Amino acid sequence: MSAVLDKPLVPAVRAARPVKTNAFEPNWVRWTLIAVALAFLTLFLFVPLVAVFTEALKRGWDTYVEAILDPDAISAIKLTLIAAGISVPLNLVFGVSAAWAIAKFEFRGKSILLTLIDLPFSVSPVIAGLIYVLLFGAQGWFGEWLMEHDIKILFAVPGIVLATVFITFPFVARELIPLMQQQGTEEEEAALVLGASGWQTFRRVTLPNIKWGLLYGVILCNARAMGEFGAVSVVSGHIRGETNTMPLQVEILYNEYNFTAAFAIASLLALLALVTLAIKSFIEWRLHLSMRDDAGTTERTQ
Repeated sequence: MSAVLDKPLVPAVRAARPVKTNAFEPNWVRWTLIAVALAFLTLFLFVPLVAVFTEALKRGWDTYVEAILDPDAISAIKLTLIAAGISVPLNLVFGVSAAWAIAKFEFRGKSILLTLIDLPFSVSPVIAGLIYVLLFGAQGWFGEWLMEHDIKILFAVPGIVLATVFITFPFVARELIPLMQQQGTEEEEAALVLGASGWQTFRRVTLPNIKWGLLYGVILCNARAMGEFGAVSVVSGHIRGETNTMPLQVEILYNEYNFTAAFAIASLLALLALVTLAIKSFIEWRLHLSMRDDAGTTERTQ
């Protein structure tokens, strides 16, 4: 009996090691899938990006700068920044509040709130713009009252901001809800038991835990807000130099066969997309590290 117990356990350890195998897929299947993915990305991502910058710089740097510094282009850039600058903070507040309510509390109508958050994903942006036309147009529900008080919503900045907010408000909430649900409520409950107020609990406990997910949602929301076309096109009226955002300005210039100017403005949107992807990748990396550190801390405490 003692001889059996004294035997080394090396064979058992060796047997427990995972063995790499290609039983699930042959090498040719793997390389074929990789080639298809790379071909798809090249055709639908890299080639269009190269074409945009090539066409924008086709007539030289001076023509490119002149197209961007055009008064109508400057107005479109300013309006785009204003719409994004207003809608993103509003969506930030709404997203954090909705995620906090859904992830930390149980209440009636929770599923309805989740459905309403997903509404912009299922409704066409054009339909969203038409909703505001029906509400605030001259023949809409509030049209007469707005005209009597000389309040302009459609074909003005407020209408563009409202349409942008409607299209982009799910991004922050949808990013934070699963993250908050995964973290649970133990840390917040412990802080409240120790005497922290609700604001102190949010600022010192919840916010540090969700900061990378929050930044991720804000980045996506900002990119969507600056590139929004459908809903903004319906409510803007296409008034040149006043209610045109950058995507609308690109459309107008292209329809006028001013291809160099159109692609110059489009290159700014493409550059924004590239910067967004870079920041998004960095935040994903930091979020992954943060979640891995939290998992390691939990295992050590257990």
